[in-house]
Parts: sequence; C-alpha cells; structure tokens
Amino acid sequence: MADWLADAVLYQIYPQSFADSNGDGIGDLGGVESKLDYLAWLGVNTVWLNPCFASPMFDAGYDIADYYRVDPRYGSNDDLLKLVDSAGRHGIRVLLDFVPGHTSNEHPWFVHSANDPDDHRYIWAAEQGPNFQPSPGSREGFYLPNYFPVQPALNFGYGRENEAEPWRQPVDAEGPRANRQALRDIMDFWMGYGIAGFRVDMAPFLIKDDPGLVETSKLWRDVRAWIDRAHPGTVLLSEWNDPKLAVPAGFDADFFMHYGESRAFRSLFHNRAVYDMTWEDPRPAYFDAAGQGSIDVFLAEWATTAASIGDRGHVILPTANHDWPRLVAGSRTARHARSALVFLLTWPTLPAIYYGDEIGTQYQPGLPDHEGSLLQVFEDGFNRAGSRTPMQWDAADPDVTYLPANPSPTRPDVASQRSDPESNLNLVRELIALRKANPALGARGDVSIVRAGYPFVYRRGEFTVVVNPALRAATVNVTAPGELVLGQGTSYDAAGLHVEGYGYGIYRAARG
Repeated sequence: MADWLADAVLYQIYPQSFADSNGDGIGDLGGVESKLDYLAWLGVNTVWLNPCFASPMFDAGYDIADYYRVDPRYGSNDDLLKLVDSAGRHGIRVLLDFVPGHTSNEHPWFVHSANDPDDHRYIWAAEQGPNFQPSPGSREGFYLPNYFPVQPALNFGYGRENEAEPWRQPVDAEGPRANRQALRDIMDFWMGYGIAGFRVDMAPFLIKDDPGLVETSKLWRDVRAWIDRAHPGTVLLSEWNDPKLAVPAGFDADFFMHYGESRAFRSLFHNRAVYDMTWEDPRPAYFDAAGQGSIDVFLAEWATTAASIGDRGHVILPTANHDWPRLVAGSRTARHARSALVFLLTWPTLPAIYYGDEIGTQYQPGLPDHEGSLLQVFEDGFNRAGSRTPMQWDAADPDVTYLPANPSPTRPDVASQRSDPESNLNLVRELIALRKANPALGARGDVSIVRAGYPFVYRRGEFTVVVNPALRAATVNVTAPGELVLGQGTSYDAAGLHVEGYGYGIYRAARG
C-alpha cells in the first residue's frame, strides 16, 4: 500500500460541471487546473476525476469509445498532462476513473466484434438470453450489455460453466486474456502521464457468475502485483462496497457506498429525500434531524471491516458521489450537514468530498434526463442530474451551463463562504487542517466509542469528538474532554457535556 494514501483527503470532480475555461458551457481540464489554488487552499491533496476519455456521452463518459484519448469536450491529452504537472506543484495527486467492465458500442473493439464471429472480446450468444441485445453488425446473435444497451460488457469470462448457457467462456479463454492485457496496457499508458492511480468502476463485476468472487479477486491480485512491479506507489481504489473483499483482492481502499449489501453508508445518510428504500432500510438514517436513527448499524459493519482489513488498506467514506443524492438533500440542510462533515473528517477512514458538498450544494430535483442521468433501478427512477449541477464559484450565474444551476437566490457559493468564518467551507478547511496536523485524527489512528446515540461521542487519541445530528439538545455524562478546539453549540461543566441541536465539538485533552 502506498504510504501517502493514509494522509489523503480525496476530492471528486465531475469535470463537465466544475469549471469552464473555454466558454462553451461545459467544464473541462483547463477549468480544473484554474481551480487548483482553491483546492490547495481547502487542503485537498488528492483529486479523482470522473471519466474524461473519448465518449459519445450516452452515459456521461461511462461509455468509453477510446481509452487512450481525452474527450475533446475536456481538452486534449496534453491538457491532462499539464493538469497533472500543475497539480503536483500544488501538492495534489490526480486519480482517473477507469471503466474496465464495458465500452461504448462505438468503440472500435465492439464495431470489429459485431462483424467478426471469431472475436470474443465481448460476450456473444447465438440465442437471446436475458438482457442480451441483437447484434448491430453482420455477426449473427446477441451481445450482453452491462447497464444501458450502448454499453456492451467486455468478456472477462465466467466463474463457472452452465450447460444451458453455452456462450460462457472460461477466464483463460482468448477473449478474456486479451481484455486482461488491455487493463494493464491502458493503466500503463496513463501512469506514464504521472497519474497517481485509478478509481475502478464496477470492480467486482468483470467476471460473470463468479461465486465468492474467487476468480475476480485473482484477476485484481494479478493486476496489483504487476502495478507494484511496474509502477510502485500507484493506488487502486475500488467501487466494490465491501472493503473486506476488495482490500484482500489487491485494492488499496474501497468505498462504503449507497448501494449493495453493505448498509453502512445508507444507515448514516440515506434520508429518502430522492428515492425510497424502506423495504431494505426501514429505520431512519442516523444523520437525520428527528434523531430517530441509530449509529449501531454503521459501527457494527465498521468494526467487522476494520478487524478484517487491518493495516492492509483503507475504507473510504464519501459525502456523496455522481450517482446518488448529495449530502444536502431533501430535509437535510447545509447547517444540519455540519455535524456529518465533522464526523466524516474525524473518523478513521479516508474522507472523500464530492465537489460542492464543502459549501452545502443542494441536490436539485426536477431536472431533465441528461446524458443517461435517469437511473431506472427503483420503481420511480432516480435522476442523477440533480447531483451533477454546476459548481457555484460566486453569486453570479455560473459559466458552466452543462446543467441548470440552482435557481435559489440563497444558493451557496465559494466566494461568499470564503469570507465568512462561520461557513461550511471554512469548517471543512479547518477540519482538514486539524486532521493533517494531528495523526490521531487520521486514517491510521485508533478510535474508541464513548457514547453511541444522540449525541455520538468518540475518542481519537487525545481528542474527544461529539456530534449531534438531532434537532433536540442533550446533556451527557462524559469525563472531562479537555479544551474545545473546534465546535459549535457545545460546552462542558460539572453537569456534563451539553450539546445543542445540530451541535458538534472537538476537544483536546490537556497535555502533560
């Protein structure tokens, strides 16, 4: 594991919505470069860019037509090289989003495969199986996509045979071998540009029907071993949602996320403002103003995960991402989100800030379906565009017009919050600085639970952290926590620790 990763504060950038440098209304790499001073001021040291490769943009870049070329909407390969170089001079590493599970149906690989029955880089069947799509070329048969029909699944083989599905190929067949080599070739190409690593999309789903993900884990361990030889210090972050499996499979870190069997993230933040999952998670989220949630689900999964992975890797805890609602959504206001930000930046995970969440950017409902933003995984669908709106740099209408900006006259913006010492932005900056200056608050420090409930109290070395997401105030009996280093709505006296609604505090025990 790269030593530098333990000190990383990740910042996810959706490039087309971040900053526009050429006036076409779409964010680009030049725009990202123009904001490096801001990111360095904030304290961010690792940036993750959503896919910026050539694409027809049916799924906003997750349908790649050329892995070796930056899409013209973002600039050129030279612009990416310039960004990486400039970011390095700001003390910031750059990660790319790698999509190995499928391509666009416009990728030359697929165009060739659709016209050559001997090409097995994709999964083809003579008969139309579940979800299979008809061939668009001279080749007879049907191909398997991953999500949208325009995203044909690359063939990495199947974990087991099935007589009823004769199209299944083993993981060592010619097509899967070619795709495994392509993984290395693509990574090697971009690491030559100085890329510090990759966030890997759909990491556990490359090999189909793989019980226990045995073959999938072997694949990634092979990639990991190659990277350690060819590009030591490069990191792999997985979209897996199970660090207990992802880290032993060769990833340096994995996300707790909104979807899948893991309930850790949902139990904290899913307030059903955008879509409902009451059939799966009937209890309210812990960071809910009503104070009816529980931190126990998260703590149980965290304890199991931490014990399993030890010091071999990390868990990443994000504020949100491009596929799911922002931290500020529905009834959760920017003020309410402050306690969540304190928790995210003082818990022993790698924190990941989704662009704009540091100022309290709101999820925007009611936007049109744009570049595949409508996600039909729930009965009523969910429009991801609401989480992809333009970064608000000042009070004026943004230069980025890729999606409509928040029409509210009170929408948050960076310029206003930089000048306000009590803003969410300055809170995030103070938290990052405190974390960097005190390893006990970082990813490697220990944590002990003082009180699980409302408020939630825990210790990180000499620090005691208290967060109260509930609207109601509380007083709890806690041993003298020391001097208040950072906080709002919290105090300590002989009666105990007093925490107002939405209050939070970080205390440092007296030294010596």
